[in-house]
Parts: sequence; C-alpha cells; structure tokens
Amino acid sequence: MTMVGLLSMKVVSRAVRGAGLLSALALTACSGLPLSPAPTGDIRTASDQSEAERRARVRLELASAYFAQGQLETALDELKQALAIFPNLADGLNLRGLIYAGLMQTQLAEESFQRALALAPNDGNILHNLGWFHCQRGQYVPAQQAFSRALAQPLYRDASKTLLAQGVCQAMGGQIDQGIATLTAAYERDPGNPALGANLAELLARRGQFDRAAFYIRRVNQQPAWVTAQSLWLGARIERRLGQTDAAASLVQQLRTRFPNAPESLAAERGAFDEGGFR
Repeated sequence: MTMVGLLSMKVVSRAVRGAGLLSALALTACSGLPLSPAPTGDIRTASDQSEAERRARVRLELASAYFAQGQLETALDELKQALAIFPNLADGLNLRGLIYAGLMQTQLAEESFQRALALAPNDGNILHNLGWFHCQRGQYVPAQQAFSRALAQPLYRDASKTLLAQGVCQAMGGQIDQGIATLTAAYERDPGNPALGANLAELLARRGQFDRAAFYIRRVNQQPAWVTAQSLWLGARIERRLGQTDAAASLVQQLRTRFPNAPESLAAERGAFDEGGFR
C-alpha cells in the first residue's frame, strides 16, 4: 500500500509514502528558532545566537531548500558545512535525520534524530519527525510516544500536522478506529486541510461508513486546488458504494481527463472499484 502526496510540497517539507492513505505529511526540516533553553534557562531567541550559529543557519536554509526539491545528496553536503560551523545545531541534526531517512540510512537517521532531541528535548518538530520515522519502520509504540510528546509541548504550533501523522500511523498499525478518532479531532481543528479530509474519508470507507466518508471527500473534490488523482478515485469509489452512479462516473471522467497516466486512471479502466480494503 502506498501513501500519495495530496498537497504540494513546501520549502521545508516533503511528501512521504506508507499506509495506503492519501495524506501529505509535512516533515519539518527547519523549525526556525529552537526552543531549547538559553544559558539563563529561558527560551532561546535570535539574540541568543552566536555568530557561528547564525552563519550555520544560512547554510541550513540552503540545505532545507535542496531537501524540499528532492536533491538529498546536495542537501547533505550543505548541511555538513552548516554542522562543521556549529555542530550543536538541533535543527540541522533534525534535517540530517530526514535526509538519511530519505537515503535509507536508517541507523544514521535515528542517531541524528536522537542527537537533535538531546539538544532540544521539547522541540515538537523533531518529535514529529522521529515519530513518523518510527512509524515507517513499523515501530508503532515509540512512534505514538513521540507524537504524544510533540502534542504535549505548549509552544508547538503544528498540532494538526502531528495529529494527521498520528492518525495515519494508527491506521498503518491496524488501529483503524483509533485513527478515525484522531483524524476526526484533527479535522475539527483544521477543516480546511484536504489531507485530513481525504485520509478521514479513506478510513471511514474502510469501515463501511460511506455516507460519512462521502461528506469529507466531496469537500476535498469540490475545491479545484485540492483535487488529485487519488482524491477523485477515492470519491468515485465511495459514490459507487452509495449507489450514486452518475456522480461516480463524473469523477472517473475527471480522473481520466486530468490524470490520464495516473495509476488511479488505470485502476478505473480495470474497474477495480473494490480494491484497497473497502468492506
């Protein structure tokens, strides 16, 4: 099963794969100012940064941009220069973990995340990335622990992102009902996030709750900027289960017109409407 990116990538995020769901999980490469304690015990701000750290962060921004473009080796080269200037850059070690995970160097990736957390134990972005790293490796208990720690941070601003990852990870671990509950809570916080709507629709459809699933996927497919081959195909399959044959045919036609070479279009040609775990 594959997870397909539903949203376009941002400068510091990449779409990732896993679980048969439709989400795009933002893996944060550079979280801005760190939240680790300053020498006074206060939260660090820009004025606490040394000249070396500021120079390292310039390199880190460049490495993050290369990472977002999928140029992992170039990103790693820039990052090495950043860490040579300032080895204890938690954001840099976080990005190092993402890069090595992308290069399938799992030992180096985990080492990087753990070093980053040692420097910034309350950084929600690092905890989020560590959680998803564990989830991709099938380590669901430590994954959920990391997500829960991220969500518990009072200054963490990306709770919806982490709830999305947590819900997807629960589904990957076979906890479909828990995943539905998590994604429902996330959707209530962020109803304008199409990744949440699409994933929630997917899980509800797996549980045979097609009326509820249709509500969420219709909201996604009604927004042209949110539509993907995956969302159209999911919508068509759900409408077909509801007996809405005209609506299903319309979505399939859009799929074939807009994404003729997508795997979902080929699945539509085969008539594979019941694949993917629908009851």
